[in-house]
Amino acid sequence: MKQTAKIYIAGHRGMVGSGLERKLRKEGYTNIVTRTSNELDLRNQQLVNYFFEKEEPAYVILAAAKVGGIHANNTYRAEFIYDNLMIEANIIHAAYLSSVTKLLFLGSSCIYPKMAPQPLKEEYLLSGYLEPTNQPYAIAKIAGIELCDSYRAQYGCNFISAMPTNLYGTNDNYHPENSHVLPALIRRIVLAKRNNEPSVTIWGTGTPRREFLHVDDLSDACYFLLQNYNENGLVNIGCGNDVSIKELAEIIVAEAGYDGQLVFDTTKPDGTPRKLMDTSKINSLGWKAKLNLKEGISKTLNEVINQF
Repeated sequence: MKQTAKIYIAGHRGMVGSGLERKLRKEGYTNIVTRTSNELDLRNQQLVNYFFEKEEPAYVILAAAKVGGIHANNTYRAEFIYDNLMIEANIIHAAYLSSVTKLLFLGSSCIYPKMAPQPLKEEYLLSGYLEPTNQPYAIAKIAGIELCDSYRAQYGCNFISAMPTNLYGTNDNYHPENSHVLPALIRRIVLAKRNNEPSVTIWGTGTPRREFLHVDDLSDACYFLLQNYNENGLVNIGCGNDVSIKELAEIIVAEAGYDGQLVFDTTKPDGTPRKLMDTSKINSLGWKAKLNLKEGISKTLNEVINQF
């Protein structure tokens, strides 16, 4: 990937897109094209096609998506499937029409069946039923993988798919209702400490296990794949370790210096019992995560401690 190549990052203001833009600029890439959602509605095929005809990017990073936690996924089911299907279909088809050199599509670990064996191997895709609370989003992301593989098979397009585990870090979403578990916990615990609250309530039992990857590690992995991976089939991106939600909360409590109690609301849903990625595929290619969870949370707390 030449440093002068024009690279379009769809979703550059989100956590993943902004992380990738930081990584590319750090590596010396300056010909980066972006559009906000106000400037370009990616759900509109005509506008997307016109954008590609005008800009003619050589590389495309498809990080744009409608995302959220359990509550948002379960509440806005139609929006989550429609918006994500339209975004990825429009961009992938326009990339084919414009003969882009390479496209990287970013999905999510929720594509795997709810009761799939752990750790999650790439070949477990479509081997069982999905987690019901985020099924619309997961189906949209599965469609994105299939789009990439189908355009590769029929037209020879170099379109690749990467499936990150749960992400956190710089430019994350800390919305009180629509955020994912780690930023939601950070927000609640930081505010509880500031307001001298005696306890923090956490959804579920605290027993589900999750893997968390800092967005800087994801950006590094995606850059690696852009340089080195040109095959069909998805690639998992993760750190290879998981923790329970209770253990996660305890790490945040310790790093934030909060002295209150953790209370688990067992009337709320837990979601998938465990989600740990098998990262042997990307590890065998030569990439491994660098930042451990405690260091990543400490770094994140330093960045956001005064934002709430």
